[in-house]
Amino acid sequence: MRLFLWNSVLTLLVTSLSGALIPEPEVKIEVLQKPFICHRKTKGGDLMLVHYEGYLEKDGSLFHSTHKHNNGQPVWFTLGILESLKGWDQGLKGMCVGEKRKLIIPPALGYGKEGKGKIPPESTLIFNIDLLEIRNGPRSHESFQEMDLNDDWKLSKDEVKVYLKKEFEKHGAVVNESHHDVLVEDIFDKEDEDKDGFISAREFTYKHDEL
Repeated sequence: MRLFLWNSVLTLLVTSLSGALIPEPEVKIEVLQKPFICHRKTKGGDLMLVHYEGYLEKDGSLFHSTHKHNNGQPVWFTLGILESLKGWDQGLKGMCVGEKRKLIIPPALGYGKEGKGKIPPESTLIFNIDLLEIRNGPRSHESFQEMDLNDDWKLSKDEVKVYLKKEFEKHGAVVNESHHDVLVEDIFDKEDEDKDGFISAREFTYKHDEL
């Protein structure tokens, strides 16, 4: 009897704890328009040319539009490297040219507790986004992730050196430590724009022969 009661208490405890877990924030995606034929879908590292309108969910007010506030010009951004909002990186994957999506982005994937400009803190955002063009990004998102060993969205000199050694070994080339040191210094001299000793995802744009 005691064992039965104990198991019942444990079951209730686990159930209540499971129910108390806070779900991960997600972007709500609504496809408003989709082309009949889709030759290519967006993936991490792709450059996307988009028109968009951004609204505050709470009152429906427009805070930015490329049609009105950008001389009517669309904007380019790179998908999947935190160049824009986390909500964009999550909500614009697998999109086709000619597709239009509505994204409802929670604060945690938008501007969070700080807000920005006309956007108050803890604001849920609504974006209507038209994809006009997809191009290959200057660097592979997969390559950056492979090099970023500790997943902190920036590359240290040691991480770049490890990657170079693997690439040389993969192609049967002789590993020369001093040569790699020179290569690493050259790469950082060109790519580490803010000179903080790391190459961020956004700085990962210079095309070096060895990377």
